[in-house]
Amino acid sequence: MRPLPVIVGFGGFNAAGRSSFHHSYRRTIYDSLSNETKQVTVGSLAALMGLAKVKNNRCVKLDGSKISEKEFSKLEKKVLDGTLVRKLSQDHFDSCAVSQTVSIPSEGTKLVLDKSKLPVDLPEGWKLLEENNDSVVLEISSDLGIKSHQRYSLSVQSAGQLPHGFKPGDLYKSRFHPKGLQLAIAASSDAINSIGIGWEDIKQILHPDQIAVYSASAMAQLDAHGTGGMLQARLKGKRVSSKQLPLGLNTMPADFINAYVLGNIGTTGANAGACATFLYNLRMAVEDIQEGRRKLVVVGNAEAPLEPEVIEGYAAMSALATDSALKKIDGSEIPDHRRASRPFGDNCGFTLGESGQYFVLMDDSLAIELGAKIYSGILPVFINADGFKKSISAPGPGNYITLAKAVAAAKAIFGSKNVCNRSFIQAHGSSTPQNRVTESHIFDTVAKAFGITDWPVTAVKAFVGHSLAPASADQLSSTLGVMEHEILPGIKTINSIAEDVFEGRLSIALKDTDIKDRAQIGFLNSKGFGGNNATGTVIAPKLAESMLKKRHGDKVFSEYQKRKEKVEAQSAEYDSKCLGGEFEPIYHFGENLIEEKDISINKTEIRLRGATKNIPLIFENTYKDMF
Repeated sequence: MRPLPVIVGFGGFNAAGRSSFHHSYRRTIYDSLSNETKQVTVGSLAALMGLAKVKNNRCVKLDGSKISEKEFSKLEKKVLDGTLVRKLSQDHFDSCAVSQTVSIPSEGTKLVLDKSKLPVDLPEGWKLLEENNDSVVLEISSDLGIKSHQRYSLSVQSAGQLPHGFKPGDLYKSRFHPKGLQLAIAASSDAINSIGIGWEDIKQILHPDQIAVYSASAMAQLDAHGTGGMLQARLKGKRVSSKQLPLGLNTMPADFINAYVLGNIGTTGANAGACATFLYNLRMAVEDIQEGRRKLVVVGNAEAPLEPEVIEGYAAMSALATDSALKKIDGSEIPDHRRASRPFGDNCGFTLGESGQYFVLMDDSLAIELGAKIYSGILPVFINADGFKKSISAPGPGNYITLAKAVAAAKAIFGSKNVCNRSFIQAHGSSTPQNRVTESHIFDTVAKAFGITDWPVTAVKAFVGHSLAPASADQLSSTLGVMEHEILPGIKTINSIAEDVFEGRLSIALKDTDIKDRAQIGFLNSKGFGGNNATGTVIAPKLAESMLKKRHGDKVFSEYQKRKEKVEAQSAEYDSKCLGGEFEPIYHFGENLIEEKDISINKTEIRLRGATKNIPLIFENTYKDMF
């Protein structure tokens, strides 16, 4: 039987806060939380924002003193206002005063010039008209190349931003690191620490080839420290740095995790598929574990696209929700930035977001051996292209294929009844008029084919925006929360479903919805530019554990449960530190380097200093039947 890939740790940061231990998920269902849980949720966000922290499940001031009810009310408002999709903050740049250089035509103009600055030989196109004591008047028939710096407002003023005041680069020595790579360091560290088992302890029982890291960004690192700065340097009269090009590569999130977080010398990779990039990387992780090639894979993505040029690029495609379009939809003079992202409602474009999300997958036997907590099991991820297209962003058949395959595969494992009655969908839900029609039609068509009715649907982009590469990672993080709390976050940014949405067999949640009986199988759906379609399937921890109990037997599973208690206590200790404002990303710069003298190779294995297990060099001839 094939190993079952299970999630044993996860973490990251997006507009809803820290993902580990379901904190960011709880921000999206805030109004449905108990008063005690609200204290922790506000405190977890306040700790990121440098406003307060959590002690004994209560919000306290940074010095540890109590917060009065009145003070908590003010803190709560500040925290809620400073999270999720909202107006672009000057933490990034002044979106109402973006700089541009404008060329001023100078042909056919007259110029008064100080006589002392008049060239001896007049340039071509210059004609002397008048000469005075101290000045001359010239007629110019050529372009002087005069430029002027001006300021203007972006047409798009909303985004899914990290909690106000939270800067991942402040958590470690991040000199010259683009923000996307800062997120990769902080988010992957959060995921590793959430396991509750020391990374070095895990490495002790695995040889390097049994570990892999798969991660990428869709648009590379486009801020001043990456590709964006490199391309702008000469235009701004600056020098290109030695770091901007290499740090700008879209493979760098994986490279940074290998080099500075894990010290991984096993497999690595970065698979890009536009908005479906996370699921592309997740598929590699799942298949590696299913085929027995790896026992542990760290998979995720980091993207920081909130740059003026990126926003304007998507706006030029008419892909983003502009202020003018939001005002038109609402019939208002004031754009509602808070409700800019409106999946399946009357909408006008998507809202960009920034995020870094990572997950630690193990094969089920390793998880059982280590006593790791299981957050979910992952089934195969399906990917299909659209074929011939009339435009690169136009829809096609690919997503019909991926979703139908995912549902069929789940049906083969769990039966038709379970798929029909115990599943839900995390929609791509990009908030464009085209997406609401095409994606809902896909859902409705597949539901009809498999006899599904009242299929629960939500879309996390309503809360955190569209983070591009990590978009489906945001979906997965939210899905783990749904399976833990059995509450489907409602798409609270819309008042009703748009008339052109195919909702006959769907139950699109407009408010937080109890789905206790349907929170067992989650389908993650993604539709990317260029025809990058993917659908992944996640199963609830109870369902995964019941499968593993049957596979490994009652005795082994009982021993696993005992080991898990210690691991859960250690992971809870890490969460408590974070709630107390103690964020310490794993960052090893220039430590434990393996040099040439530390490498020993013979015919059967490779030995490396510091590696407990050697790398075998004995291979089977898989082509022996051809000789």
